[in-house]
Amino acid sequence: MLEPREGIPPVTADPDALAEVVAAFAAGHGPVAVDAERASGYRYGQRAYLVQLRRAGAGTALIDPVGCPDLSGLGAAVADAEWVLHAATQDLPCLRDIGMVPDRLFDTELAGRLAGFARVGLGAMVENILGYALEKGHSAVDWSTRPLPEPWLHYAALDVELLVDLRDALEEELTRQGKLEWAHQEFAAIAAAPPAPPRKDPWRRTSGMHKVRRRRQMAVVRELWTARDRIAQRRDVSPGKVLGDAAIVEAALALPVNARALSALSGFGHRMSRRQLEQWQAAVDRARELPEAELPQPGQPVAGPPPPRAWADKDPAAAARLSAARAAVTALAERLNLPQENLIAPDTVRRLCWEPPAEPTTDAVADVLAGHGARPWQIDQVSTVLTGALRAEEA
Repeated sequence: MLEPREGIPPVTADPDALAEVVAAFAAGHGPVAVDAERASGYRYGQRAYLVQLRRAGAGTALIDPVGCPDLSGLGAAVADAEWVLHAATQDLPCLRDIGMVPDRLFDTELAGRLAGFARVGLGAMVENILGYALEKGHSAVDWSTRPLPEPWLHYAALDVELLVDLRDALEEELTRQGKLEWAHQEFAAIAAAPPAPPRKDPWRRTSGMHKVRRRRQMAVVRELWTARDRIAQRRDVSPGKVLGDAAIVEAALALPVNARALSALSGFGHRMSRRQLEQWQAAVDRARELPEAELPQPGQPVAGPPPPRAWADKDPAAAARLSAARAAVTALAERLNLPQENLIAPDTVRRLCWEPPAEPTTDAVADVLAGHGARPWQIDQVSTVLTGALRAEEA
């Protein structure tokens, strides 16, 4: 499929054009296919740079959130409709930022996982289920580019062209497998989930951080990461375009004493100006001068059980429970033809095995699972086998 059925609509980029789109979609009927394009790897943050929608009776709309930054009116116009998204958790944060929040949704990627499809990318599923091949060559382009090239708009319009058709086919398949209610519970959980809180100590996720073991070196990573983030935000570019993670780790390991020493390190080469080198060296110097008490601690405080690799030493009984529980979940997931992580979150299994109920009855296990956010369908499926695993190891 190379062309949208009604051709490529003009990009909506001003209030008057947006008002027409809002009216058309309010008058439409049935589910609304929704997609968003970001500029990951090019711009700072995860804001939307194009929003695509399609609804029966309204056709397809391509909306520029730069020209139309508030889409709450459009969100309200389709509030009563089911929104169809592919990999909804990827798009919902940037949609929320521009005022679009669904009350109910259908996630075609998650539906595909629950139905047991091995490949759940949009292109693969449309081809496998509907028999159409979609052109997927522009997924990683810089969507902040203006004007957007016509081939990119082709791609964007096609992303919502068949989404409702795919939804209908997946609903039929889930019904056939007796899993439609499972899917509805999963979709409701996604729609009801609050925005994710800011990540604590995000600098600790610097790629290559495992090489950094001394606290002073960790302080260098923190200072460089923070300086880079501030510059990237001000310039609205991806942090990796300001300074690579590998360069940050290299500087942390070397602890250069001046800008000349810094310039000899990989990632701080001849293309970097003296001023840039000095700003990075200033960050290194701040870390070098910190008193011992202000240096970051190794690792992060972990809420919940320790990493499973440490269980055999810390609590051999818990390690045995986890091994039995994992085997039980794996076997059940294979029987149900769905991924283990969709059957029950691995973290939930770990928490249950680390701190099991005093009396591992099915009801007690079900209560623990519910307390960790498991959906009713998951509890119905796994509580018995997990209880059996706990009891077997207890015996």
